[in-house]
Amino acid sequence: MMKDRKTIFKYFIFYVFTIFSSILAVIIYLEYFPVSSKVITEEKTINETKLSETAIEDAIENVYDSVVTVESYKNNQNIGSGSGFIYKEDKDKGYILTNHHVINLADKIEVILTNNEVVEVKLLGSDEYTDIAVLSIDKSKVTKVANLGNSDNMNLGSTVITVGSPMGSDYSGSITRGIISGKDRMIESSSIIAKVIQTDAAINPGNSGGPLVNLAGEVIGITSMKLATEEIEGMGFAIPINDVKNYVTYLEKGEEIKRPSIGISVISVSDRYSLYRYGLSVDSSVTKGVVISDIVSSKSADKAGLKKGDIITKFDDNEITSISTLRYYLYQYKTGDTINVTYIRNGKTSRLYMKLIEK
Repeated sequence: MMKDRKTIFKYFIFYVFTIFSSILAVIIYLEYFPVSSKVITEEKTINETKLSETAIEDAIENVYDSVVTVESYKNNQNIGSGSGFIYKEDKDKGYILTNHHVINLADKIEVILTNNEVVEVKLLGSDEYTDIAVLSIDKSKVTKVANLGNSDNMNLGSTVITVGSPMGSDYSGSITRGIISGKDRMIESSSIIAKVIQTDAAINPGNSGGPLVNLAGEVIGITSMKLATEEIEGMGFAIPINDVKNYVTYLEKGEEIKRPSIGISVISVSDRYSLYRYGLSVDSSVTKGVVISDIVSSKSADKAGLKKGDIITKFDDNEITSISTLRYYLYQYKTGDTINVTYIRNGKTSRLYMKLIEK
């Protein structure tokens, strides 16, 4: 009996020692020899990096030879330089998109292709409000046509690429990379009114008119401008390609883009000084919208029933938060369209329908 107990005890000690030794061996191995997991992690990182680099290279290849340097002349003097890209072709010619401000005032326009050939092109149409222009080039000179994407599908943080000629033709074909930093940024200058894409991809003088490209190699915007001060870095802007599509067919035909007018002057609700000068008051609870300061008899707003002092807050479902947004959304409509206007009068919110007339 005693012999059996001793035998069982020996086996118990042996099993405990074996288990303990195995656990200790595994801990020591993982602590000092983590080779397999490290290799897997490194290979995964390398593969992901290669995949990203390949996508960028493919995107560049899809658009690169469609990009041109645009040189503008007046009286045989160079007055401006920018970029552009071929976005369409038919049996006779190719079509180039660029910025209005790149070719404005020019009496002769030339483009430099990626093979360094210089070709004179024709201006088909241009629009200062959207800052876009369409040029035509002989079909025989077209080697690549860029694909236009859908700027509504872009996401914050997505990688984007620019191709253009910063500082002129000496740096043509320059490529920069960044991300989408912001969407629907409203900007307005003396003539341009647009909702733009913000990016930290480097945009410099000469990039204007070039493509902003996603990783699918599709153009989602036209690079247009940047904020340039000593305090600001990495704030470039591009016109969304979907906004361009609304107007480009008119410019291809050389037609003027006719915009509607509603026959009013307005003041932002936040501009208390101007409101005071015009004898207008706005309740402090109203923080967005524009106040009608003057109204033209027999025009759209007057015929619809709007009055001086009314606060416009919406066109259809689009919020009117400032004078810029009112002009931007108004110019999305065509002459003859009927829109639903939301407004505030004497503290009460109401709606009415208004038919748009030509500006």
